[in-house]
Amino acid sequence: MQIKTELPEIVAEFDDARRQGFIQVKELKEQGVPVVGVYCTFMPEEIVLAADAVQISLCSTSDETISAAEEDLPRNLCPLIKSSYGFGKTDKCPFFYFSDLVVGETTCDGKKKMYEYMEEFKPLYLMNLPNARNSEAAFGLWKDEIIRFKEKLESFLDVEITEERIQEAVRLKNRERAARKKFYGLGKLNPPAIEGSEIFKVMYGANYTFEKESLIQKLEDTTAKIIAQYPENHQPNGKPRILITGSPMGGVTEKVIRAVEENGGTIVGFENCTVAKAVERLVDEENEDVYEALAEKYIDIGCACMSNNTSRFDLLSQMIDDYQVDGVLDMVLQSCHPYSIEALKVRRFCQSEKNVPYLYLETDYSTADIEQINTRVTAFIEMLEARSS
Repeated sequence: MQIKTELPEIVAEFDDARRQGFIQVKELKEQGVPVVGVYCTFMPEEIVLAADAVQISLCSTSDETISAAEEDLPRNLCPLIKSSYGFGKTDKCPFFYFSDLVVGETTCDGKKKMYEYMEEFKPLYLMNLPNARNSEAAFGLWKDEIIRFKEKLESFLDVEITEERIQEAVRLKNRERAARKKFYGLGKLNPPAIEGSEIFKVMYGANYTFEKESLIQKLEDTTAKIIAQYPENHQPNGKPRILITGSPMGGVTEKVIRAVEENGGTIVGFENCTVAKAVERLVDEENEDVYEALAEKYIDIGCACMSNNTSRFDLLSQMIDDYQVDGVLDMVLQSCHPYSIEALKVRRFCQSEKNVPYLYLETDYSTADIEQINTRVTAFIEMLEARSS
């Protein structure tokens, strides 16, 4: 059976958080609060918080502005990059419009080159992310980049960012990460106490809830409520338990989540940027060198832009075990070269090392492939059911 909890209000609240965030960021600007727009989870939010500013995740999950982006960018470019650029170019993203500074990062060549055009119409700062994490030189580069970012914000916003303020921000962000982990960790329960789509909506909406103490409290209260409603004498419901990995999700790409849930599967976890990838590891609060502590945490995010990307496979292995995963679905955006190339390694890892079936799905921000996705996901779920019988 599927255990259901009474959470429609809180899920709806988080689901609406992005739209409400448009109003909130306008109010913050009117109050004189600086706004820093970012695209990537590699960006150290602690530095922004220590500057008494707000960090916002910018729009990049819709095909609404891709035609405008393609006036400047190649058509065969990743839809996330084109969408990000298009919303900025057309000023259709309130978060982008209200950002005082946009911070980009060199996660892939497409984004790196796109930022060269974006800086023509928006103040932009680029952080140079190393291509690998397993060397002293790479770590030193990233630590220096974090310090330079701190200095950039001090200059741009005319503020002083002390190490004490950064340490305060580290403690706050770690509390937020812990609250997020406890919430999406509910996917470990068998049978699920909450749908994967609900987990995703709450985690996605949390990115647009700017008051940290309120966010932490809501997540903790919601998690406690779900656990309190979960019956002691529960039995697994037999539905295939699926872990989603791959490119960042949101907007139209939620069609993949619906395809799983509407065709007999259960999503129990998300090893991607939107949910677990940037949350699992905390910043070491005991390290007296706060920049070293931040560098250690953020360089360990298991993104496919890194080579070799051992952190991703460590997290995949842990989640496959902890979430009792029956199958892994790798959702990759078209022309996302890092994730599409790394898919072979993920397939080999799942099938050979973890003995878990694997499905690769490539998609974009249109709805044209929904039926194809449904067909492939249904076949995958049927295979998982047959395997477990």
